[in-house]
Amino acid sequence: MFKLKAFCFILFASVSLKVTAQTAPKEPIKTLAQLQQDFVDLRFGMFIHFNIPTYMNQDWADPEASPALFNPTKLNCDQWAKAAKSANMTYGCITTKHHSGFCIWDTKTTDYNVMNSPLKKDVVKEYADAFRANGLKVFLYYSILDTHHKLRPNAITRRHIDMVKAQITELMTKYGKVDALIIDGWDAPWSRISYDDVPFEAIYRLIKSLQPNCLVMDLNGAKYPAEGMYYTDIKTYEMGAGQRVATDKNRMPALACLPLQYNWFWETNHPTDAVKAPAKIVNDILIPLNNVNCNFILNVAPNRDGLFDDNALLALKEIGRLWKNQGPGAKLPVLDAPIISHNLAKKAFANSSWSDDSAIMDYANDDDFGTSWVSNPTVKAPWYEVILKKGQAFNAVVIAEQKANISDYSIEYFANGTWHTLFNGQNPNRIKVHRFPTVTGDKVRISIRKADSQASIAEFQVYNERK
Repeated sequence: MFKLKAFCFILFASVSLKVTAQTAPKEPIKTLAQLQQDFVDLRFGMFIHFNIPTYMNQDWADPEASPALFNPTKLNCDQWAKAAKSANMTYGCITTKHHSGFCIWDTKTTDYNVMNSPLKKDVVKEYADAFRANGLKVFLYYSILDTHHKLRPNAITRRHIDMVKAQITELMTKYGKVDALIIDGWDAPWSRISYDDVPFEAIYRLIKSLQPNCLVMDLNGAKYPAEGMYYTDIKTYEMGAGQRVATDKNRMPALACLPLQYNWFWETNHPTDAVKAPAKIVNDILIPLNNVNCNFILNVAPNRDGLFDDNALLALKEIGRLWKNQGPGAKLPVLDAPIISHNLAKKAFANSSWSDDSAIMDYANDDDFGTSWVSNPTVKAPWYEVILKKGQAFNAVVIAEQKANISDYSIEYFANGTWHTLFNGQNPNRIKVHRFPTVTGDKVRISIRKADSQASIAEFQVYNERK
């Protein structure tokens, strides 16, 4: 078995001290709003699932599969890039590491990588050089879940977190400008790795420190409300898993993904199986998504030789005949900054005014947006509060509802025996984000003056965001 190298933490520490000067951006640092607008305006790109699963006829590989399997004898990333150009795509994104932990770049963090395969060539470099040479932007995909290195639920150690940091540092410092890092296998029902198990804020800030203009996208945000930007710079929707952007009202910058065939990685019947009809991709998916601030990324899987099959190449060319990038779209609305920190209120002790028996106070901080605390209809002035650690510092409170209901309210915190006001007014939004200078207190509460029906809260959240 190939193992995580013991010097992973040392590597991360030494690299992180040097990268600032090496990776100082040559272009001005853009605001997140500018980066989000630029991403939406890209409209259409290529996902490239290429890794050990390519050689196993399924999307999830055996985590003990030998690197000897990975042998694309005709690898040609220039073919991929030119195929993307033929479809009028603007960027690519390759699976640098999928869920089984095999790295297709020359990493120093583990022996389980492409340099120990028959190829002995850095595929990420080949890809990045080819796409950039063809005028396409470079995105990278990276999985937090890593079954080979035992980075999985109930088994995560400090060394795992150090490995993640070291690997991301390599990806952000060895391949030039990376416009986006798409992260997978994090806070998903099937991965069961929370943003606390592997600390999201630390990873997010590491990426931004190395490449300030790199967008961070987490593919597993389906549990979060569409109106809230939680743990990602871009809202993401995996269409094959049933996730759909609201094509009538989406306001958020978004990404939707789907494979050209029925699965993500190449399988032996791909050359003869029908691909999705180019006309349907263009008219039923790409154009409607672009009309609501959503960029579409279509997966095209290279075969075991490292080439696209003829049916995929023909489909991409036909897409390019049917669709042209019309350039910048509508201007995005002003949005709140994403929430990236640990929720201090999650599963903390809570109190409230009288609630419905089946919807008591614990449902408003259980980290489940599908459940809610619901005030009893006889209560005229409902309130809800969470108890924090004594003297807890915090600087943000978010009230999330299943359906916008509460419109007039105040938020207060309890310190030194007195309640202090943080907000007093009206906010009709379903996701009510309140940021303020850091305070310290023992409790936080909302007092509700007006709600359209029974006051209810899906999640009451408190954060101490790093400034």
